[in-house]
Amino acid sequence: MMGETTTGGIRPPWRLVDMHCHPDQLANGSEVASDAERLGLALFCVTVSPADALAALERFDVNPNVFVGAGLHPWWLADGRCSESDIEAAARLVATSRLIGEIGLDFNGPRAETAALQERGLSAILQSCARHPVPGRVLSLHAGKAAGRVLDLLEEFTIPEHASCIFHWFSGTSEELTRARRTGCLFSVNERMLASKRGREYARQIPLERLLIETDAPRTFGQRSSAAALGNSLERTLDALASIRPESRNRIANQAVALGMELLSV
Repeated sequence: MMGETTTGGIRPPWRLVDMHCHPDQLANGSEVASDAERLGLALFCVTVSPADALAALERFDVNPNVFVGAGLHPWWLADGRCSESDIEAAARLVATSRLIGEIGLDFNGPRAETAALQERGLSAILQSCARHPVPGRVLSLHAGKAAGRVLDLLEEFTIPEHASCIFHWFSGTSEELTRARRTGCLFSVNERMLASKRGREYARQIPLERLLIETDAPRTFGQRSSAAALGNSLERTLDALASIRPESRNRIANQAVALGMELLSV
């Protein structure tokens, strides 16, 4: 089953949990994954296509700290790198997957022209999830000027009733944030989100028990990075959160790690 084969369940102690990153897209991803284990970092590796998900599952099979999600990124549908056949493949793959991501919708700029295709893709994935429930299922969601529509589809297929839905780098309206909270969604935040006034305000409003941290690394696919860079980014995110929230940094960190471990384990 996707999301379990590589790890057999997360094992403590992990110092930090990156709940949205793309180590499979790093030039030295295998090295980073191994170094991350030594540094106590667990990684939710979200993928951009079904083929990439299968490749990542095989690549990181030796890394007990890397959890691979079955994904179909809306950007890849929007620009033609993925097609209807990938939608079908993704729907088949998620039927037996516990961890799913990155999936969603992006209606920014010219990508809005492919809204119908993107919605077919997300609907097919969510319908497959609804038809094939898996205990402990987790979805990492992308929403670019489309949070309301993503919520519509989640509710249409009753996904929040049997899965944990995480909005990664939430950038919708304040009304959509309120709706997502009422729907029971979780939120993963990163240092770039916290660099904006709106991002900081949203992160301040998110209940602590719904708050996760992420890197969304790398910024550019194909580049090199390091496990230390991922860890440092997560630490800066915690610093920023502690500066805007009433809880102590230690409490925020402990809660985010505990929640991340709970989601990544069965």
